[in-house]
Amino acid sequence: MIESSDFRTKRMPLNHGTGRMPVLGFGTLIPDAATTISATRDALGAGFRHFDCAERYRNEREVGEALQAVLAAGAIPREDIFVTTKLWNTNHRPERVEPAFEASLARLGLNYLDLYLIHTPYAFQPGDEQDPRDQNGNILYDRGVTLLDTWRAMEGLVDRGRCRAIGLSDIGLNELSPIYESARIKPAVVQVEAHPYLPETELLEFCKQKDIVFLAFAPLGHGVRPGPLEDPVISAIAARVGKTPAQVLLAWAVQRGTALLTTPRTAARARENFNVSALPEDAFDEINRIQTRQRFNEVVKTGSPGFIPQGR
Repeated sequence: MIESSDFRTKRMPLNHGTGRMPVLGFGTLIPDAATTISATRDALGAGFRHFDCAERYRNEREVGEALQAVLAAGAIPREDIFVTTKLWNTNHRPERVEPAFEASLARLGLNYLDLYLIHTPYAFQPGDEQDPRDQNGNILYDRGVTLLDTWRAMEGLVDRGRCRAIGLSDIGLNELSPIYESARIKPAVVQVEAHPYLPETELLEFCKQKDIVFLAFAPLGHGVRPGPLEDPVISAIAARVGKTPAQVLLAWAVQRGTALLTTPRTAARARENFNVSALPEDAFDEINRIQTRQRFNEVVKTGSPGFIPQGR
């Protein structure tokens, strides 16, 4: 478990470069442009310094606008802000990796990235259409490129100095392990869904052994109800320690040694999600004993975009 009881300033060192990732991160998967700008601004105001973006989200420009406002004002130095974005599935061919990276960097208005991730381990047919499909609506995959081919191109970005670290997202241990073994520059971060209903214990242990930062998205269960936020164990602990169920779930994630991402849309929710401190040992152990198992994002099994099931 992480020793400091106040997680708001906690950072995890990356295994290459000098980067240190704030454990509390703001995820930018927000469909509305205006809300993206206001929510990013509110997250900065609440204290978030870790921002997770993606070409896929189609809002890097709006995130960049909010970041540039504080950077231009000198309110926060660039080195205090940790920015990630992701390579989308249609850009896995090695010759497409650097142009995709540079396009993301331009949209964000930055001159370097702290972290660049392969968004999923699935390659789609290359082109401008993010979801290329055949006449039956099935995704068109690119069988002419391997994940290792793409990783080699990612390593080249680090060599050229515009990207400080690289990693993978939406990947299982079976796909991660051979990449790790073959990589010249080892993955610094692995981003996957994780919460008490999907603890991903084996993957977390592998990451700890290999000095890879495990970055949990959907630590609140994607907001799907019923889910971890309504779990009676979580509710009882929240009442006992004087925190909200969300704060309990986020504290558990950090205490088990992961960084995390949430996407608060309002200033009040951003303050709540940033005000995270350690749980008592008995509460942490209670959460570890939860037996419910549920995955909310099936992309790791299918490769198909869409990600969140609509209703249950």
